[in-house]
Amino acid sequence: MNKLLVSLLLTVGLTGLAHAAGDAKAGEAKVAICSACHNPDGNSALPTFPKLAGQGEQYLLKQMQDIQSGKRPVLEMTGMLDMVTAGSSTPEAKLQDLKDIAAYFASQKTSQGTADEALVERGEALFRGGKLTEGMPACIGCHAPDGTGLDLAKYPRLAGQHSTYIAKQLTDFREGDRTNDGDAMTMRAVAAKLSNKDIQALSSYIQGLKPVTKADLVK
Repeated sequence: MNKLLVSLLLTVGLTGLAHAAGDAKAGEAKVAICSACHNPDGNSALPTFPKLAGQGEQYLLKQMQDIQSGKRPVLEMTGMLDMVTAGSSTPEAKLQDLKDIAAYFASQKTSQGTADEALVERGEALFRGGKLTEGMPACIGCHAPDGTGLDLAKYPRLAGQHSTYIAKQLTDFREGDRTNDGDAMTMRAVAAKLSNKDIQALSSYIQGLKPVTKADLVK
């Protein structure tokens, strides 16, 4: 069973890498429109706009495609991606534009956030332990113990993300206002188990999460 799971993950990963082969250097020249809300390096200053820096390349590509197709409605993004790809004349070239943008933001370093100390205990308990008695799994199962996510499976990086943005997404999933989360263990099913106070604590904890580095591992 374990060998089968590894094989499937590798297959998904290799397929995904082939699909999302972007050029970060080329992408740097294509993010001018994005910079107004997300900053040139992808670390947005406003907490309502997500940090794109350091986010998984394949996840970013999927979200841009979902937004452009209308599968994930985002009012502030209306028409933005069409403007980004307007200079490309073929569907393949337009897709390459999105891949390059995803690669550029994925190559940037996420700025570190801080958590509200009063909410850390509750937030950490939810992130690491879930609410198993209510059928809600721990967040670490898909997003990793340090919040770096699993881009091979298009599970996003959470560590350092604005708590305001995270809270909005969790609430949208819970209320069914965001539905582009797939058909397996969906975020809608997870968020349905979260109260408003749970979301507040979890979002704060995520904002303060710091990914594990190689230096940390050798201490």
